[in-house]
Amino acid sequence: MNYNMILTDKPSDLSLTDNVSGWDKLAGKSHLSSFAAGNQNRPLTKFLAQCKVFKEELFMTPKTNNPAGNYASVNGIPLYYEIHGTGKPLIMLHGGFGTFEMFAALSPTLAEKYQVIGVDLYGHGRTALTDRPFRFEHMADDIAGLMEHLGLEKTDLLGFSLGGAVALQTAIRHPERVNQLVLISTPFKRTGWHPEMQAGMAAFEPSFFMNTPIYDGYLHVAPKPEDFPRLVANMREALSQDYDWSKQVSALKTPTLIIAGDADGLPPSHAVAFFTLLGGGLKDAGWNGEHLVPSQLAILPGATHYNITFRADLLLPVLAPFLNK
Repeated sequence: MNYNMILTDKPSDLSLTDNVSGWDKLAGKSHLSSFAAGNQNRPLTKFLAQCKVFKEELFMTPKTNNPAGNYASVNGIPLYYEIHGTGKPLIMLHGGFGTFEMFAALSPTLAEKYQVIGVDLYGHGRTALTDRPFRFEHMADDIAGLMEHLGLEKTDLLGFSLGGAVALQTAIRHPERVNQLVLISTPFKRTGWHPEMQAGMAAFEPSFFMNTPIYDGYLHVAPKPEDFPRLVANMREALSQDYDWSKQVSALKTPTLIIAGDADGLPPSHAVAFFTLLGGGLKDAGWNGEHLVPSQLAILPGATHYNITFRADLLLPVLAPFLNK
């Protein structure tokens, strides 16, 4: 779904340790990238080799508010999470092969107003891989279990890519637990991805990741680093499965903010179709907004699947009014 965020070159005036000025600088930079295994423009191994720079800054040393994490025993697994800030709870779910640190450009600002709960999804980061099948539905139940563990009746949910699919399934399977839903770069069916993205997901191999920040980051935090080949195999199998949640989305009552880049891993037309399933865009809103629906759509200019979570300059102005409702 997402294939983690990596730096391909170093902006000379950016320090990821600046909690305020660093985020402002980061928002204006275009030095951030990632990869899709289906990228046809350059060999994947060569592309990933270029990304070894800055593994210490982004993957090897967590910078998100000096996190001190905890574990919740849910659905037979120890699920890693960390909490920052106070206020209305907001659970943030990262993309594939990532960790909560993927939201380093967003979480410090969000934690000023919300109780940000960052999760390492099943098999990712500090949450160990077990023999349990790798399924969106199971991971959604993990998030519902975490809410129960924390004594939270309802929370807002924000998910990116793989995390967006998990957040969406959480709202589908546990609607009573989700107050508002934010989905970034998330299709409602597998064929919503561009064809090259679909092909890339079915082609994952552990060798793609060797000597890259993704692999090195996993070695640094995973409870069992030797499980990385199993994680890749599990992700390949899970992301190769077809799915179409159109009917479930159409029945969803949770206010949902759909966010996609205009150069994302899914075409803007799919994000529009997603919004339409939620009742949006079907008629003029009216002079007084009397026909507005609870859900919203944002297409971010110049945003790709690989830099969108770092575009705080685009995301925060869209997130704030929705989450503040």
